[in-house]
Amino acid sequence: MVLILHIETAIETASICLAKDGVVIAWDSNNQQKDHAAWIHNAIKIMMNDCSYMLNSLSAVSVSAGPGSYTGLRVGMATAKGLCYTLKIPMITLNTLEIMAVAAKNKCEKEDKKTDLLVPMIDARRMEVFTAIYNSSIQNLLPPQAMVLDENSFFGWKNDHNMLIFGNGSEKCRNLLVHPNIFFENIYFDATDMVKPTHSNFLQGIFADLAYSEPFYTKGFYSPVKKS
Repeated sequence: MVLILHIETAIETASICLAKDGVVIAWDSNNQQKDHAAWIHNAIKIMMNDCSYMLNSLSAVSVSAGPGSYTGLRVGMATAKGLCYTLKIPMITLNTLEIMAVAAKNKCEKEDKKTDLLVPMIDARRMEVFTAIYNSSIQNLLPPQAMVLDENSFFGWKNDHNMLIFGNGSEKCRNLLVHPNIFFENIYFDATDMVKPTHSNFLQGIFADLAYSEPFYTKGFYSPVKKS
């Protein structure tokens, strides 16, 4: 049995899920960004208890490593590292943009939609986003990076490919990137979208270095928290 805990805290809504042999068996989320640190440990404890598993039953912990919210990424990484050190189990890290691409691929397949390229975007300051380009097989074609958007963004791609742009950073470029090959979708992602790539990495023995793994910040991230 392969039992893996997945942690996603890169954006406004944090989520966790438990998967057994690559199948989701439990899920929870928190949409109060400023409360992620206070929420996550108790949420993990409750989820494990509800599924009748002890923490020492875990085979590994997977964490969304960024880019994204500076504080959120630190919460997720610290939680994953703490569990892995204590339980002496491996940690698996996934790029947040890749997780978003997996979510988009799943939605396109479910709705029988075809697209050449998947372009996730996470909002940063002003006209800047964290973005990357993946094909329909989740192969990375443009490495994750910070990008200041303008009308010439993706110039070498949009003329030859259908591009699906999504994520909380995509809203700022809907009126900027107007092209017949560019489409926009509202695609939600969470820790359940980590299950398939994480399970594959586990079976291949692709693990992170616990001592030296750090969140993939890309750059300093401005993450305003809404006042209650």
